[in-house]
Amino acid sequence: MSISTQTGDDGTSALLFNRRVSKTNAHIEAVRAVDELNSALGMARAAAGPVPLNAEILRIQSELVTLMGELALLDEDRPRYEKAGGQFITSESTARLTSLVHQGESKVSLTDWTMPGGSPLGASLDFARTVCRRAERRAVQLRDLHPSLNPELIRYLNRLSDLCFVWAREAETG
Repeated sequence: MSISTQTGDDGTSALLFNRRVSKTNAHIEAVRAVDELNSALGMARAAAGPVPLNAEILRIQSELVTLMGELALLDEDRPRYEKAGGQFITSESTARLTSLVHQGESKVSLTDWTMPGGSPLGASLDFARTVCRRAERRAVQLRDLHPSLNPELIRYLNRLSDLCFVWAREAETG
């Protein structure tokens, strides 16, 4: 099967269960923003090299795939998704990120204004942070249209942007 399916040539894209919607649909906008975030984190992971941070970023990237699945789900398909064993972002995932934020905060000073670009890894993490904030805004827009959206998705993205900020400060202070 080719990546060039041509099914999007009419300006539509597929949600889960092949539900076709406009490429400007709020679900698609949110999924694409998180996809960009996943790529930005991939750049940070490549810059990190073979250190424990690399493994943690990869774990988060895997969770973002789960998060994208939830964002690509129409309300009426939720039972079908659950029956198929679909994964969900949980409060435990967000709590793990919160713990990582607190660990990082204990290692850096957060009293001064920061300027991104002190190191390649720091710059990559700052870029991921800004992409994460956009993804968070897109998730909030989707929630405003679909109040049944899992609220943990927004908390997770909020915490992840905090974590990227702290990790960037760690990377820049050595």
